Order: sequence, then C-alpha cells, then structure tokens
Amino acid sequence: MPALNIQFYFYWLLGLAVLFNALANIVVKWAMRGETSPFAEGFGAAVKSVASNYWLWAGIALFGLAFVLYSLVLTRINLSIAYPVMTSLGLVIITLVSILVFKEVITGIQAGGLLLIIIGVWLVSFGN
Repeated sequence: MPALNIQFYFYWLLGLAVLFNALANIVVKWAMRGETSPFAEGFGAAVKSVASNYWLWAGIALFGLAFVLYSLVLTRINLSIAYPVMTSLGLVIITLVSILVFKEVITGIQAGGLLLIIIGVWLVSFGN
C-alpha cells in the first residue's frame, strides 16, 4: 500500500475517533437527562442508578471505541496534530449537537471562538 494511502487511512481513523468520542459525550448527556441531583438519596442509590442506565453504558462503550481508534492513530500521526484535531473538532460537533438537540444557547463570543477553533485546526492540520 503506498505511503499516501496509509496516511489517508490513519486520518480516516482519526475522523472516526473524533466522531465516536463526540457521540460518547452526547450519549452520556442523553443518559443523564432528567437527573437533577443523583446523590440526593445517597451514594449507593446514585451508583445503582448509574449502573442500571443502559444509555450510560453505551456512552462508556463509545468512549472505549474512540480510545482504541485514537491509540491506533497515534502510531502514525504526530500527537501535536492528532490531539488538537481530536479535541477541537469534538468540541465543534458537541456544541452543534448541544444547540440543535439539547436546545442549549451559546453567545456570539462562543460562536466566534468556535470559528477560530475551526480555522486553527485547519492551520495545524494543513500548515506544513
């Protein structure tokens, strides 16, 4: 397999890792909706509630999958590129889903910050 194809493959894996990591965070948020005070009835009740929450377990599984993919990515892509891409694109995805699905509100300053993050990721990823 030519070097370019291998590199492309690992960037594809990075994209999947970003997607699964963002999805894991979204699923955990979904799992905890309606939980106003999980420790109100004590630590044991909180643990029992969390242990029986299938959505939360799905989020944990997605985190695990993202971790495996990201670990594979780090065998071929510099950490100085992979980490900013992973965290910043994840932030953008999660923010968009938070606005559209969870009806969270962001300020103009936050929106401007997200735009700067997108520009920064582009510069970090393609600036060599």
